[in-house]
Amino acid sequence: MADVDIRGLRKNFGNIAVLRDIDLSVASGSLVAILGPSGSGKTTLLRLLCGFERGDGGSIRINGQEVSGPGIFVPPEQRRIGYVAQEGALFPHLSVAENIVFGLPRALRKTRHRVDELLELVGLPADFAGRSPHSLSGGQQQRIALARALAPAPTLVLLDEPFSSLDAGLRVETRQAVAQALSAAGATALLVTHDQSEALSMGNEVAVLWSGELVQVASPEQLYRMPVTPELARFVGDAMLLPGRVEGTQVVFALGTSPLMAPMPAGPVQVLLRPEQVRIGTVEEGANTVTARVVKVDYYGHDACVHLDLLEVLSTALIARLPGHACPQVGEVVGVRVEGAVVGYEDRVRPAS
Repeated sequence: MADVDIRGLRKNFGNIAVLRDIDLSVASGSLVAILGPSGSGKTTLLRLLCGFERGDGGSIRINGQEVSGPGIFVPPEQRRIGYVAQEGALFPHLSVAENIVFGLPRALRKTRHRVDELLELVGLPADFAGRSPHSLSGGQQQRIALARALAPAPTLVLLDEPFSSLDAGLRVETRQAVAQALSAAGATALLVTHDQSEALSMGNEVAVLWSGELVQVASPEQLYRMPVTPELARFVGDAMLLPGRVEGTQVVFALGTSPLMAPMPAGPVQVLLRPEQVRIGTVEEGANTVTARVVKVDYYGHDACVHLDLLEVLSTALIARLPGHACPQVGEVVGVRVEGAVVGYEDRVRPAS
């Protein structure tokens, strides 16, 4: 296990700044998800950690040792980092066991050092050792790639979008197995992904890279419930932003009055709502309930997204996420209310002077 400390890290490609003054600390034994859209600098950050690229400024320390900094550059093979690529990158001409021990010294390769133990760790039976990679499913190949990364007992494991090529069901199963294996091994890990649900479900913390800058580092719950910008709110989940006005510790807006999750000065704001906060009931429910008409239902089985038009506020549309068995019919008039506290953002639209 190792802790990671990144300070002021910068990287340019020509005149383009890909990473700008990145500060990030990763506690020993934790998994931090690096979340961001394509082109945000996620893979570049991993390449700098591995030593595949040299930074243009700042420093990287792994387990207290500076591996990159002014006048310092430790080559990749001396950093003791395990790397799991997007496609697994197993050698097709080698067996599963030979793939797992590939990076070990020759004597350990001959004895197939820890192969059975590592297969068990990633949730696969010992008899997989003699199989060839092409006989495995995509999820099984990713587990073997993780076993290979863990075989040399690295100080740090880096995972570069390792589940993106898998179908939805297999992706969930594989990432659960990988998370359990990393935890059982006590490994410190960084996961790069553009998948919000993946980052929120796997990371002890989530660090959001946006145009080369770290815009927020937080627990999954805090990131989802209190994103620092409206743009980030939309990126990490379904988000609705409605105009409102702060009055004391509450905000008044089209759906009534709700408490604020964090204090704000009085004045106009944008109010963040998540679909699961929108509750549907009868029109007669009373205070803090407004009337809406159901205009569309997206049914997914386990849940449904109900699209609503507020009847009392022109051009205001909402989405409510409900259990699949509880969704109303299109055309039905319902009562709508907001459950829980909300987040406000300073309203950037100012009236002309």
